[in-house]
Amino acid sequence: MPMSKRVSDLKPEEDTKLATESRTEKESSLSPEPRPAPCLFCRIVSGEVPASIVFKDDISIAFLDIKPLFPGHSLLIPRTHYQTFADLPPTLVGPLFFNAQRLARVVQEAMQAEGTFVGINNTVSQSVPHFHIHIVPRRKGDGLRGFFWPRRRYQGDEMAIVHESLASRLLL
Repeated sequence: MPMSKRVSDLKPEEDTKLATESRTEKESSLSPEPRPAPCLFCRIVSGEVPASIVFKDDISIAFLDIKPLFPGHSLLIPRTHYQTFADLPPTLVGPLFFNAQRLARVVQEAMQAEGTFVGINNTVSQSVPHFHIHIVPRRKGDGLRGFFWPRRRYQGDEMAIVHESLASRLLL
């Protein structure tokens, strides 16, 4: 009766086969976990969900927001799923923002707007957990105020404390 081989005696290809067989046995003994559905924006990228696409290239796609602040309000997303701005790889930031700049110019011109608001939500107020840039046409007196939320002045030494906290982490 042949002795079973020890892991240390296995050749690399046998080690891989053993690991695969072991993983397959474990996986088949466990009940399958439901996989989360792809996010809405990934489904738009794949063509599974229709959208009014206004721009696309190899790295990004832009489409009209279905609940716009104003007509022409567009969303620019990377084709690859990244949840927040901080998740974007540095090599994608420049090309993606080049596209945002181009889209902002076109939205302003096509909507005969006086300017645009370009905004990003990270987690808070991010209705779809896929990084996206809002491009919103703006006009004076359009009803949107500032950053859409109340602003306040720093109190006492609060500004110095916040400055130190940020600057020390950015190595200034």
